[in-house]
Amino acid sequence: MICADMVLMNGNVLTMNPSKPLAQAIAVKDDKIVEVGTDAEIRPWIGKNTRVLDLKRRTVVPGLIDTHVHMAGFGRSMAGINLRNVRSIREIQEKLERYVQKTSKESWVLGHGWDQDRLKEKRYPTRWDLDKFSPNNPVLFTRVCGHVCVLNSKALELIGVTREAVPPFGGQIDKDAKTSEPTGILRENAMDLAWKAVPEPSEEELTKACGLACQKAVESGLTSVHWLISSQAEILVIQKLRAENRLPIRVYIMIPVDFLNHLTDLGLRTGFGDDMVKIGGVKILADGSLGARTAALAEPYDDDPSTKGMSLYSQEQLDALVAKAHKAGLQLAIHAIGDQAVGMVLTALEKALKKEPKRRYRHRVEHASVLNERLIQRMKKLGVMATVQPHFVISDFWVVDRVGLKRARWVYPFKTLIQKSVLIAGSSDCPVEPISPLLGIYAAVARKAFADEGISVDEALCLYTVNAAYASFEENIKGSIEVGKLADFVVLSHDPCKVLPDKIRDIEVEMTIVGGKMMYAKSPMEKA
Repeated sequence: MICADMVLMNGNVLTMNPSKPLAQAIAVKDDKIVEVGTDAEIRPWIGKNTRVLDLKRRTVVPGLIDTHVHMAGFGRSMAGINLRNVRSIREIQEKLERYVQKTSKESWVLGHGWDQDRLKEKRYPTRWDLDKFSPNNPVLFTRVCGHVCVLNSKALELIGVTREAVPPFGGQIDKDAKTSEPTGILRENAMDLAWKAVPEPSEEELTKACGLACQKAVESGLTSVHWLISSQAEILVIQKLRAENRLPIRVYIMIPVDFLNHLTDLGLRTGFGDDMVKIGGVKILADGSLGARTAALAEPYDDDPSTKGMSLYSQEQLDALVAKAHKAGLQLAIHAIGDQAVGMVLTALEKALKKEPKRRYRHRVEHASVLNERLIQRMKKLGVMATVQPHFVISDFWVVDRVGLKRARWVYPFKTLIQKSVLIAGSSDCPVEPISPLLGIYAAVARKAFADEGISVDEALCLYTVNAAYASFEENIKGSIEVGKLADFVVLSHDPCKVLPDKIRDIEVEMTIVGGKMMYAKSPMEKA
């Protein structure tokens, strides 16, 4: 008998395979699973060169998959100022003051993570708040959602934003009601004015950031990510990391719509590549975020009736982009948070599918936050997936104030989507939310607000395994622990099915295995 390269024994294996849901041991040859069963059934696969791991009854699940993550942004955010947990504008100022003291003059200062609803002042920070502690360095701090930023006066001067400035379509420049002076707040497409002025990271800096993000991902139990890139340089970095054997995670590259013409000119299709790196879908931003009140709603915001948010494309513009990508055989992954935006996306998909019917399109609505019964029925009819971020349930604690009780009941309706046979896949949207899939599973299961929309542990695991694999057309090679599939596993300290819901967040990742190779281990598990 051929001997295995690696054997995992004495475990509690949750296979996510309905025909054989539980097992004790796994045998791996090369990068594939060759046997799943009891210790006795696996023991014959052990040879003198087989690496044997004693799991000591720890729980094994299929490699976890994040279907929406900004890896370069995550890596770069770790080098800037972390504003996620600040609770006042004064605290933002203190962090800025300390950072500027060790930064060369005139260098850009970047930070991420502030949320005005968590600040004591309950307002947006302004240019004047930042000027006091950084008069010479340009400052750009993004809100936690990434759809709004605040600049100081030096940064506004560099990008030429004055009281006469006109925002681009799909963007907004906030101005003081009395003086018409820019407050420093830029929303949606207006943020591009600032980002174009920020120096691009060097290849070395970008490689370091992406490498760090990949390491954090495997430490969190991820074996695959749907990597949303923002530049061609990121593709080169992914290729470099792989060529140098420093890419510990499988990558499904999500391409911004700005590159659509390049993809079609080259004839590239979703799925081009191999099991380690491949071309994924085309990402389109249809609206903004609920936290910034830029998500496009059908009716005004409850806590600001003056606005319904922002659609970043007209229906005609969106129709054209969707039709072009769909015809070219490219999967679409369209960011739509508000119900108005979701409706526009579905209309564009309906038109594209009517003109060019395809069986294997698997188009996705990214986020699909504010829904209603009619939208869910339309999604079901079209066979459209929803790529959701369960941790938003925790972070968006203000949702009832933002959209009112009636609509809030339809925000993140995971249970209803599952019951209505709309396939949903899980993700973090990191660095917007923590990258940990276990925190996502916890948020989906231990839901407190609108608890009827909470889901079971098994359903939550599906979001990050079998459903996530389906979202990238890879259900035949990953997403469950079955013979013939890729040897991607995660070893957990506890069984999420057997702990209290609130304890799921305390489960630790003990080991992450990708293609039969140990990419992360908290402690050795070798058998003597």
